[in-house]
Amino acid sequence: MDNPLVETMEPYASTIFSEMSELASRTGAVNLGQGFPDIQGPDFLVDLACEAIRAGHNQYAPRSGVPELRRAIAEHQRRFYGLDVDPDTEVLVTAGATEAIAATILAMVRPGDEVVTFEPYFDCYPAMVARAGGILRTVPLHFPDHALDEAALAAAFSDRTRLVLLNTPHNPTGKVFTREEMAVVAELAVRHDAWIVTDEVYEHLVLDDVPHIPMATLPEVADRTLTMSSAGKTFSMTGWKVGWVTGPAAGVEAVTSMKQWLTFTTSGPFQYAVAEGLGMDDAGYAELTTELRARRAQLLTGLAQLGVPTNRPASTYFALADFSGFGMRQALTEMPGFAEEHGFVGVPAAAFVTGPEVEAAGPLVRLAFCKREEVVTAGLERLAAARRPTAR
Repeated sequence: MDNPLVETMEPYASTIFSEMSELASRTGAVNLGQGFPDIQGPDFLVDLACEAIRAGHNQYAPRSGVPELRRAIAEHQRRFYGLDVDPDTEVLVTAGATEAIAATILAMVRPGDEVVTFEPYFDCYPAMVARAGGILRTVPLHFPDHALDEAALAAAFSDRTRLVLLNTPHNPTGKVFTREEMAVVAELAVRHDAWIVTDEVYEHLVLDDVPHIPMATLPEVADRTLTMSSAGKTFSMTGWKVGWVTGPAAGVEAVTSMKQWLTFTTSGPFQYAVAEGLGMDDAGYAELTTELRARRAQLLTGLAQLGVPTNRPASTYFALADFSGFGMRQALTEMPGFAEEHGFVGVPAAAFVTGPEVEAAGPLVRLAFCKREEVVTAGLERLAAARRPTAR
């Protein structure tokens, strides 16, 4: 029989993260590819989840999320950003931010609609836009400074623009968009009557002295902005898959209408734990970044000593590194051989771009520093052994 997968999804049959993790497992390589922490999140959250299980919260949760968590999310938005969110009509709990993004795109993008986003992008964006029948319009953020090109952004918009997908703090560059940059995005969205979808899962993992500014705090676009975030990144509990959407009631209801046909609801016991976790004090949130900041310094310092050019991520779990000094020109095709020979795996950045940008991103590799100190050390040792002079 023919391949039963619909043609539009054939380019997205597997994710680069699965491929690189399987490669690392098969070769025994140090894996600085897939972006999940290898340490346990806060113990008090584990205890709270266990208590919720023992208390009997093991059946379907309400479609929109348990009331305790929806209230906690609304309070979180008020506490950190001064946003007034109605927990009953303007909050939806999802199976991680990925489902939130997928449900939003499937609910709001019609065949032929255009979706504007920056590249490199998180890999679920083009897959879901394709499944909805939309057209992805990308705006490059060029290594190593990832500055906003206002002219290129304006050129990506048209009278068919339906959504703008903005990821800040940005994966994989670690860029935190400034208020001035976001105002440019906001003005274009208003001019073209587009919704803005902001992926803010790294909101509490800003490592430099720069503010994370939610798009929803810009008053001119508050009524057309849907905000996504996740407990997975904030609390280093990526396997719990508890995310959420906040925004105007009409937008949240549209996303809910699609989400209910995907997972219907999200893991009940973990929702109760996350509700408590969101209320922890400022010191608890600050502690989340302390180890991550140290591991970023370890990785960037080690790469600099090896003469490997990198960007300077202000947030997230990731840095981008130029592997051309290892003789690598196209990491998408050369990483398997590199893993076999040198015992090291990162994620090729070309997996997160399209068109002509694939060539420019060829030697760039995304490296995750959200790992134990000894894992980062082992990765740097493998790279030191592999290092050879840049070709002239």
